Amino acid sequence: MDEVFKALADPSRRALLDRLNERNGQTLRELCAGLDMTRQSVSKHLAVLEDAGLVTAVRHGREKLHHLNAEPINAVAERWIRQYDRERVRALADLKRALEEPAVDAHTPAGTATTAGAAPGADAFVYTTHIRTTPERLWEALTSPAFTRRYWGLAFETDWNPGSPMLWEQNGARIDDPAQVVLEADPHRRLAYTWHTFTPEWAAAVGVSEELRARLADERRSRVAFTLEPQGETVRLTVVHDGWEPGATGLTMIREGWPALLSSLKTLLETGEPLPEPAA
Repeated sequence: MDEVFKALADPSRRALLDRLNERNGQTLRELCAGLDMTRQSVSKHLAVLEDAGLVTAVRHGREKLHHLNAEPINAVAERWIRQYDRERVRALADLKRALEEPAVDAHTPAGTATTAGAAPGADAFVYTTHIRTTPERLWEALTSPAFTRRYWGLAFETDWNPGSPMLWEQNGARIDDPAQVVLEADPHRRLAYTWHTFTPEWAAAVGVSEELRARLADERRSRVAFTLEPQGETVRLTVVHDGWEPGATGLTMIREGWPALLSSLKTLLETGEPLPEPAA
């Protein structure tokens, strides 16, 4: 926590975070443009933000794309924002965004997921967390139904070979589609697959309206990738969920869902129990 608050105390670093909040996935050159700072100063500030976990850098060729990382802020919220205050804080934040942001009316015809190994763009969710576990145990938690049911409430049926189909099962709904496939599977190191299909059965099982389901189904299919990097007694887990079109409804939803889900995964591996379900 000390590193997070120290990083946020500097106005130049807050300015860099603001720029990434406006457009995620920028290179060092792009972040330097228009700033009254040298390239070396920007690079040093980014290093502090990375050390604090507030920024995650994903390498693409010779360049690094910098993304905001919600995990440290989520940890602050878990520690200091009480459960009964959370909805009030969220409502005020939503009101502030509605008043400050221009309306968005963008639509792109449905397409396919991005290819495996592609660099995440601005319309991507990137999240990094450190879990006190082993790569083998974390891999099992990401792939084994016995684990995924405990913190995620769903299970996969697949052999985890690249190109193999994936059947998703959630709340009794079985989600089957030829485009649900494993993209990458390097045991204990990297896993990637296409996101599930938004079927009427899935919507009924999770309580999503038909109007919202139809909107999600009309968007192009996304992909999610997990990178596991051992670091001493912990594993650095980076999740990149990309392939979204600008303004996608699905992107807004997974930005809300992934932090809570990954917090529950971390708690399960470190304590033996997932996070409790939020009160109704």
